[in-house]
Amino acid sequence: MGTPTAQEVRTALVDERPGPPRRSRGNAIGGWVLTIVLNVVAPILTYSALRGQGWSEFTALLASGGWPMLDSVVHVAWRRRLDEFAIVTLVFLVITAAVSLVGPHSARALLFKDSATTGLFGLLCLATLLARRPLMFYFGRKFATDGTAASTAWWNGLWRLPGFRTTIRTMTAVWGVAYCVEAIVRIALTTVLSTGTMVALSPVLIYGVLGGLALWTAVYGKRARRRGEARAAAATDRN
Repeated sequence: MGTPTAQEVRTALVDERPGPPRRSRGNAIGGWVLTIVLNVVAPILTYSALRGQGWSEFTALLASGGWPMLDSVVHVAWRRRLDEFAIVTLVFLVITAAVSLVGPHSARALLFKDSATTGLFGLLCLATLLARRPLMFYFGRKFATDGTAASTAWWNGLWRLPGFRTTIRTMTAVWGVAYCVEAIVRIALTTVLSTGTMVALSPVLIYGVLGGLALWTAVYGKRARRRGEARAAAATDRN
């Protein structure tokens, strides 16, 4: 056998991540617009409209929480398949609805339950570190692909790479811890602040934490890729 080339050495030592297939811009944009409308815009408008019509804080909050569930149903119907992400999301929303209806029916109690639910999500992230693939693998697949068979197969194939697996597990651990801390903070604030203040502050905390985690995830993912490429270059030079 001949001496391996530099490219062959690089392939043997580090992750060789294939580039993603061409994405459908229409599918990607449509998915993002639908997600933002049903998870952010519609709940806020619904709550404000129902409160203006005299609904109680509790019933207005409960009704506005139905939009995220509709988002999951629409995506399942759109893509015509029930993947792991959709299953986790639907189960989580059903649990949220069930918890909301149990116990005292007041706006403050509902805020406590919402906080406990995000904490449950954090614990779920940490628990899936023991599973074959952690939760962030499925979240990543939802937002890094356009849902087509080609892009889904590309994402699934990345799991064979050690560096990719480490990155996904680290992301899952960070998201889990962050949401556990977020839940504790929101429960503490709900205890000391008025209901009206928390109704306004709670979405800020929820989406502030989500935005911060999304930004960290993007930066961390790029840095992990660059570190892999640097190791590849160093290994190539030594050989």
